[in-house]
Amino acid sequence: FEGTSGKMKTNYGLWINGKEVPAKSGLVFEVLDPSTGKSWASVASGGKEDVEAAVAAGQAAFDSGVWSNLQPRARTRILMKAAQLLRDNLELLINIEVLSTGRAVREMSAQLPRIPEWLEYFGAIIQGLEGGVTPFAGDFLNYYKYIPLGVVGQITPWNHPLLIATKKLAPALAAGNSIVIKPSELAPIAVLELGRILTLAGVPDGVVNVVPGLGGTAGAALSEHPGLVKVDFTGGTETGRRICEAAGRLLRPVTAELGGKAPLLIFEDADPKEAANLAAFASFIATGQTCVAATRLLVHEKVIEKFTEEFVKKTKNLLLGPSSDPTTQLGPLISAGQRERVARFVAEGIQEGAQVLCGGKEPDNLPEALRGGFYYEPTILGGCTSKMKVVQEEVFGPVVAIVPFSTDDEAVQLANDSPYGLAAGIFSKDVARGLRLAEKLKVGIVWINEYHKNDPSSPWGGLGQSGFGRENGWETLRQYLQTRSVVVGCSPSGPADWFGNIGARYN
Repeated sequence: FEGTSGKMKTNYGLWINGKEVPAKSGLVFEVLDPSTGKSWASVASGGKEDVEAAVAAGQAAFDSGVWSNLQPRARTRILMKAAQLLRDNLELLINIEVLSTGRAVREMSAQLPRIPEWLEYFGAIIQGLEGGVTPFAGDFLNYYKYIPLGVVGQITPWNHPLLIATKKLAPALAAGNSIVIKPSELAPIAVLELGRILTLAGVPDGVVNVVPGLGGTAGAALSEHPGLVKVDFTGGTETGRRICEAAGRLLRPVTAELGGKAPLLIFEDADPKEAANLAAFASFIATGQTCVAATRLLVHEKVIEKFTEEFVKKTKNLLLGPSSDPTTQLGPLISAGQRERVARFVAEGIQEGAQVLCGGKEPDNLPEALRGGFYYEPTILGGCTSKMKVVQEEVFGPVVAIVPFSTDDEAVQLANDSPYGLAAGIFSKDVARGLRLAEKLKVGIVWINEYHKNDPSSPWGGLGQSGFGRENGWETLRQYLQTRSVVVGCSPSGPADWFGNIGARYN
């Protein structure tokens, strides 16, 4: 891939200081196609020395002012160009995402065309972020301005590689920071291409550095590096805890978008077929491998029988297959390890009394070419209670549990009976009820009569074990900035003689 020619590569280095380089160790790792289980590319495996080089490049670029001191309008022009280059390379990037993640090409073809909007949005709003003057008492002028933080570290997951990387990079770049980003070793290639595209668009060398590598080496080295002023992480809750512990020792802020166990509340006035259609989308998009997947279906007892019938029928008709097939509706899981995790949760659910209404196993009719892939049938568990492990813990796969309720209050109680608080959905013809109940749900995102919808302007983040801080919107931009306050003495008599005048002002 050179410029915008759209050529697929099978060997990738790190992206440091505006160029592709091998890992200092010489190590590489393989990226597998989850549809077949076969390797399709090798990537340099970054380590501590590479992270050191990337942070040093970022700091040198920041200190030079080549980006950090650039006028916001000039940054905007470059971000807008990067957005167009992303669009010019969509076919290449979609193919990379499909091969790396196993997500259906239909999903990636719908998701990726929207990603340039994040660069455009933050490139636009940075121009409207103005400082101000305070009503400072006395003969003083006090003004403040927004300035970038410095070198920030970003660690991104494998389920939405390009989307989540862009959600983090766009505000950080708009604000004038330098970035070192560590993508997941399972799907790093689209993020490497993003680093290249940003450089082609005019982002100066050293401002964006991409260091793929294993979590225990590159990830740990980045999260513990003392040269960073902020870390932004999306991933599992346990990893998030370790990153926050390191940040606490180093006294720096963290944004953490962690796990989820989202409920979808389906009320008695819901049309069962429409509810089943929404639930299938909410639960099984990305083969259930999203932190906001609706894996707890809380259904009113008056419609639970009819809803379950429609939902099982819908789920059984979903087409499970290779991610590159345009007719595929559900692709494989990301890895063999993830499939084992999903199967283990289902087995434990059965032991606790859950009933498998459909799925619950690997498909047994795969053609020979796909038998090395990481497939698992979409699974519905009935007869569930809120205290079951499969209802309480994040599975991160195509497994949903149906739990009945009888009143609005019970629905809210069940929805809030979780350590997670990222997202929830409400499905009811009574929108006023939806609005009332949205205020009672202990989550950061609520969808009413919809699901999964996202926008660069819409705050995204959770409560509790789902993390803290936000992506998207003005709040995120400000998280990548700090204020500098300047106080100017304007008294015609000059500064006060503190030690010579007993009545002089102290503060």
